Amino acid sequence: MRKLTALALGALYSTLTLTAVAAWPAAAAAQSQQMTKVVFSLDFIPLGRHAPWYAALAEGYFKDEGLDVSIIPSQGGANVIQNVESGTATLGFMGVPEVAIARAAGAKVKMVAVIYEKFPDAIFSLQSGANVRTTKQLQGLTLGSGSGSFTPKILRGFMAQNGLDPSALHVVDIAPAARPSSLVTKQVPSIETYVMGEPGLKQAAAGVHEKLQTFLPADHGLRLYSNGIGVREDVLAKHPDVVKRFVRAALKGWQFAFAHPHKAAADELKYVPSLKPDVIEAELNVVHNLVVTPEVETHGLGWFDPAQMKANLDFVVKYIGVKGTPPAATDLYAAGFLPNPPIKP
Repeated sequence: MRKLTALALGALYSTLTLTAVAAWPAAAAAQSQQMTKVVFSLDFIPLGRHAPWYAALAEGYFKDEGLDVSIIPSQGGANVIQNVESGTATLGFMGVPEVAIARAAGAKVKMVAVIYEKFPDAIFSLQSGANVRTTKQLQGLTLGSGSGSFTPKILRGFMAQNGLDPSALHVVDIAPAARPSSLVTKQVPSIETYVMGEPGLKQAAAGVHEKLQTFLPADHGLRLYSNGIGVREDVLAKHPDVVKRFVRAALKGWQFAFAHPHKAAADELKYVPSLKPDVIEAELNVVHNLVVTPEVETHGLGWFDPAQMKANLDFVVKYIGVKGTPPAATDLYAAGFLPNPPIKP
């Protein structure tokens, strides 16, 4: 999940994948013994946090479900939705807030599973500087972020929920790639980026004899679902069994990656050899906190609460804003696609 720019980037991989996407329903209907082709879009380029999807491939979970899965990258939250909307991808790793905004604009995607139970953006600062450890410290804070990001809107909404003045958060426009250096060189007292970047930021801070402080709003009361598995309504209606099989295999990949992070890193390296195994494992360790909550331990991976979906929609409409008519909360998701019995971490 990341910047919501125009839904115009989705043709990036269409020439390579549209034929496969168009063919998979026919293949499934023609011969049950044939592998059904499915294209899955990540939310970004492949990174360590994505190891569970590649583990599901390498460990044969997709194959066991009769699925021939291809994984493609995207360029952010809007792009993954566009990939699915356009048919470039069959399913995608998309965020609940983005789906709410896209539905208001006419998109027909729905969530069938939530993976990140917690919103993954964190505020990083140096312990010798802003040292942000509490929600109250957001008031008066200068934050390195971006004009194209809706994270500051989420943070300001979070502040308002906690009785703080949202206008007292001062945002400085800094490109994502430049934020780490801006923090460690003390050009800004804090930055926001994915919490999965924590291991690298800790190393960068240590390189200048500083200690990093991480503040994750999701650990301080921000209840906002993030990324999960999304798919178009027509695919849900015509091929529900394919979606169920994909979800089951994917969740087994997540279960495996958390139980065997070293092997999951090796699995991803088969497909993305440019990554480093220690970085993959470090990101998996951070992601575990986003995915495995007490509710997930009880109900299983992919679980979501319809009441929280409604609360998330209300938050998005009030604090982020949508163009067009806000969707109903029930338009954001489709129930009945999670495995039974559940797959628990």
